Amino acid sequence: MFFKNTYNLITVKSILIKIFFFLLCAFMGVVFLYSGYTKLEPIEPFEFTFVDLGIGGWRLAPFIARFMIGLEFFIGFLLITGLYIRRFTIKLTVISLIVFCIYLIFVMATAGNNGNCGCFGTAISMTPLQALIKNIIMIAVSFVIYRFYDGFSFFYENARFKKPGKWLFILLFLTAFALPHILNYVDLNYSAAYLTKKEDSFKLELDTLYKHDKIHQAPESLSKGKHIISFMSLTCPHCRIAAKKLKIMKEKNPDISMYLVLNGDYKDIPRFFDDTKARNIDYCILNGPAFVYLGGLNLPAIFLVNNSVVENNVNYMELDQTEIEKWLAKP
Repeated sequence: MFFKNTYNLITVKSILIKIFFFLLCAFMGVVFLYSGYTKLEPIEPFEFTFVDLGIGGWRLAPFIARFMIGLEFFIGFLLITGLYIRRFTIKLTVISLIVFCIYLIFVMATAGNNGNCGCFGTAISMTPLQALIKNIIMIAVSFVIYRFYDGFSFFYENARFKKPGKWLFILLFLTAFALPHILNYVDLNYSAAYLTKKEDSFKLELDTLYKHDKIHQAPESLSKGKHIISFMSLTCPHCRIAAKKLKIMKEKNPDISMYLVLNGDYKDIPRFFDDTKARNIDYCILNGPAFVYLGGLNLPAIFLVNNSVVENNVNYMELDQTEIEKWLAKP
């Protein structure tokens, strides 16, 4: 009787341990799924990351971004289903987290520990250091899982379940990498059309800007030659996405003349630049009716200005560096 009770206690304890590690593994999987999902909308800041790193270009970055999100989905699915935990899943998890850690260390070394690292998109704001600590904790948890938990090992230990396990693995793989394209497909409609379409050009009354600007004095050279003049709100999320894109374009080609006309409270200026990193673009603050008069109400307003005449009002989603350079090269 004593041995039977002892055996029962040991069995209950082992079951509870299994349940604990299953839940721990599933929690890790949910973190990966949530991380991938929150990057999908808006996905542009994540796409810009790869352009900024020199991985691919403006056309390839959307596909790289969705591949990386698909990888997060795939890891999440594998962790939740407990599939091939020791043989494959934890190894892939740790390698991915190490790569993310290297990227975060690079960001801190080059840009400091400022702004949102984008690990959870715009849903949860984390500094690069906070994200690095999170990833280190997840790596430690992964090693614990690897040591004490093997998931549903019958998928490869039992001959009856080997084939279903392989089919489940393939299904999870295809689902994970297809989802980012289903939930947020790549718009391949990039063309020169928006720079050649007929629009009603109008003169941008830059004298209004020179009279009412604050913080910095807008250079009067904006009245001559070709410039990209952008009107943005300091707190507008779409404006911040546009500023991130302009910042990278300016890095890639410093000869492109850009200027930001920002609207909002002065206290929001540091937060705007911590997030966008667009300190390589000159700016001024313009508030009140003067800002609405020049920039309108639909923000961000990105104007292609030629000798004070707005030739195009470009949607930041369509903003294409190659086409901008072609426009600049026109006589």
